[in-house]
Amino acid sequence: MEKFNFKNIKFNSDGLIAAIAQDYKTKEVLMIAWMNEEALLKTIKTKKAHYWSRSRNKLWMKGEESGNIQKVKDIYIDCDMDAILMMVQQIGKAACHTGYRSCFYRKIGKNLTLKNVGVKKYFDPEKVYKK
Repeated sequence: MEKFNFKNIKFNSDGLIAAIAQDYKTKEVLMIAWMNEEALLKTIKTKKAHYWSRSRNKLWMKGEESGNIQKVKDIYIDCDMDAILMMVQQIGKAACHTGYRSCFYRKIGKNLTLKNVGVKKYFDPEKVYKK
């Protein structure tokens, strides 16, 4: 068994790595976001998913506003060490900031149409985030 070394992670030129959150029971892909080294360290230490917001330029914990946190069960890194996969227990019914269970609730169809794949919306983002 080799020891994990942060120096081996291939963060992109912005210092970020893609992080996928997947439900540990159902295997449903919930979301993809970005982590910097600090977010990954906090995730490992707290066992709660932390990410780097490119739009807000800040570290954030999933669910800090909505209450829909992600308890991390396992963390995997791919063979190239440039992507993270987290198996999470999603607390609350929605992982997506739009109110859906998964961020992948739309399918690209013929003629480049977007179709909602029939999933339920659990909350109104305007009420939850009050922005």
